[in-house]
Amino acid sequence: MSDVFDLLSSRGFVSQVTDEASLRKALSQSRVSLYAGFDPTGKSLHIGHLVPLYAMAHLARAGHEAFALVGGGTASIGDPSGKTEMRKMLTVSQIDANASAIADQIQRFFSVAGASARIVNNADWLRSLNYIDFLRDVGRHFSVNRMLSFETYKMRLETGLSFIEFNYQLLQSYDYLVLHREHGVGLQIGGDDQWGNIVAGVDLIRRMDSAEVEGMTFPLVTRADGKKMGKSEQGAIFLDPGLCSPYDFFQYWRNVPDQDVEKFLKLYTFLELDDIAAIVDPAADINRAKERLAWEVTALIHGEEEATSVQAAARAAFTGSGGNLDAMPRTEFAKADMESGITAVELLERTGLVDSRSAARRLIAQGGARVNDRKVETIDDVVDLSWAVDDHLIVRAGKKRYHRVVLV
Repeated sequence: MSDVFDLLSSRGFVSQVTDEASLRKALSQSRVSLYAGFDPTGKSLHIGHLVPLYAMAHLARAGHEAFALVGGGTASIGDPSGKTEMRKMLTVSQIDANASAIADQIQRFFSVAGASARIVNNADWLRSLNYIDFLRDVGRHFSVNRMLSFETYKMRLETGLSFIEFNYQLLQSYDYLVLHREHGVGLQIGGDDQWGNIVAGVDLIRRMDSAEVEGMTFPLVTRADGKKMGKSEQGAIFLDPGLCSPYDFFQYWRNVPDQDVEKFLKLYTFLELDDIAAIVDPAADINRAKERLAWEVTALIHGEEEATSVQAAARAAFTGSGGNLDAMPRTEFAKADMESGITAVELLERTGLVDSRSAARRLIAQGGARVNDRKVETIDDVVDLSWAVDDHLIVRAGKKRYHRVVLV
């Protein structure tokens, strides 16, 4: 076995470990079974889920056995970690549909990454639990005082923590126990916000099975500009192309702060560290480095052909070269409806570049709206056919967000 722990550490994946010496030894001397969990609270993963997926792939490529746990059972409750309020409750049918879609995304990721993972769903054992038996056999091993010492619960006590959410740590710990017993899983990985839940699972297995298992967390990824990782002006950056177009996905990575490029190349690509060092060399062009980052991540999620297509569209939009814009997000408007025109405010809203008309007005007032490189001067400007070029309107919000309107 290669020293995959050092590889993970050098790429920025390692934050906290229950017993580093023990984990290093296990990873270097034996085949370790490990898992990370993904709750299907939505119908798509987003880029916040990529760090555990990449970490699992590195471990699987080093010869270890990866399990991706889809939380069809725990999604009925909702993990309070990092949340300031209780999640909206989902129906079982919604959860099952989400779980199926997310399982497909996970399988596709590992296939493209040249690794493999077994997918399990905790609905298979959690939905049939007898509550009285669970409290007697599992609940007795948990100290409420200790649970309340974890930051997750401390924070939520101030804003309101429901009893159903308070049970989440018990269920996640039980997941680890089930996977340990049925598949020999000896390592759980997750973000730093999962540390309390992971440690609780390690303790439960020690108490119930007298076995030593490990846990490891990664740092929660932040951006140098203070923006929340994985969020844009339009919302979360989803992996599903129906929720976030490949073009917008590419542009998100293309526009990360300069200071984050090296960190993100290490976390979100499989490029060798020597290659990354050359890409981010101070003498190199930072914009080429950003393009490489954007292409690599987009190619993994949406395919190399799509990545190359959206890269060309992004370059054409940026340079105004009139190149191939096919990959740019597009909307069709009836040419007849545009003869009398619509306000620039309405145009911005209908293209989805802003989420409200008030946001459109602010953008225009700040001088950030353009149509075919013509500045929108006032909120009363009307965009009609005279603004079009070859029956196209390239609508721009700020410096880096574009949408193509095709007049038909």
